[in-house]
Amino acid sequence: MLFKQQVWLRQKLLVLGSLAVGSLLYLVARVGSLDRLQPICPVESRFGGAHNQAELPLRALQFKRGLLHEFRKGNSSKEQVHLHDLVQQLPKAIIIGVRKGGTRALLEMLNLHPAVVKASQEIHFFDNDENYAKGIEWYRKKMPFSYPQQITIEKSPAYFITEEVPERIYKMNSSIKLLIIVREPTTRAISDYTQVLEGKERKNKTYYKFEKLAIDPNTCEVNTKYKAVRTSIYTKHLERWLKYFPIEQFHIVDGDRLITEPLPELQLVEKFLNLPPRISQYNLYFNATRGFYCLRFNIIFNKCLAGSKGRIHPEVDPSVITKLRKFFHPFNQKFYQITGRTLNWP
Repeated sequence: MLFKQQVWLRQKLLVLGSLAVGSLLYLVARVGSLDRLQPICPVESRFGGAHNQAELPLRALQFKRGLLHEFRKGNSSKEQVHLHDLVQQLPKAIIIGVRKGGTRALLEMLNLHPAVVKASQEIHFFDNDENYAKGIEWYRKKMPFSYPQQITIEKSPAYFITEEVPERIYKMNSSIKLLIIVREPTTRAISDYTQVLEGKERKNKTYYKFEKLAIDPNTCEVNTKYKAVRTSIYTKHLERWLKYFPIEQFHIVDGDRLITEPLPELQLVEKFLNLPPRISQYNLYFNATRGFYCLRFNIIFNKCLAGSKGRIHPEVDPSVITKLRKFFHPFNQKFYQITGRTLNWP
């Protein structure tokens, strides 16, 4: 009898021990993301004030990571969409440029915020006449599912340099928030060239050296007909946007700093978008192998940008770099003056 009682007692202790270990592991997992499990404030003011809907807890917004993925894949019914109060909203903010400035990195990093939902692909609605002719409902249906309290953000870098785009976006929403991420103009132009060069090499095609494209061989001056150079004259493009939107609706992101110190730049964007501060250093970790920061959504899910990001630039004649920087300098000064943000460019 005594032996049976001892066996029964051991079994009970084993069960209780397993429960204790399981609870401990659960608590450890929860501690890893405490800073992302606070109640979230309503998204206010510049997007039309506090929402009337009941405040959505941050935990519910985090649940969207898996839930919305299923909707995007088409694995859910209309009834399920309605049940979860999900909608496809027009963007309340757009990353309009600049190409090779870090638009993809910025979008992915902002998506760390539980109140932000990103459009995964570049829609090219406002810069593509064929797409634009399909109408605003076509555009809205290209947006991801989201909760009404969240904001949708899309990015299409070609918007910044395409003449028709400012007026078209203004007609959709005259109070929309516009994000422009820029890098040092010469570095950006070389990065632009590098991407095109890689595409040519993939197709076994030859391509001119950067120096031959950036410098006019007849005048030995900077070739402003070269698109990579024109795109880096930021002030020329911004002036066209200012005919439709006040400067207060733009936020300039330092793309060079986003590479080395992403958190301060992201905190500035949170403030600009009137989002409660939720992105922390926990969400960003430096990957020494890749050479740039990767994203940590929670204790389970991490993400690095595609391998095509951070390409190695070809060597460029130092005299050409000096000539380009001298050419861009007055445009940069005007850009600082207009935007009110001075960047550490040579």
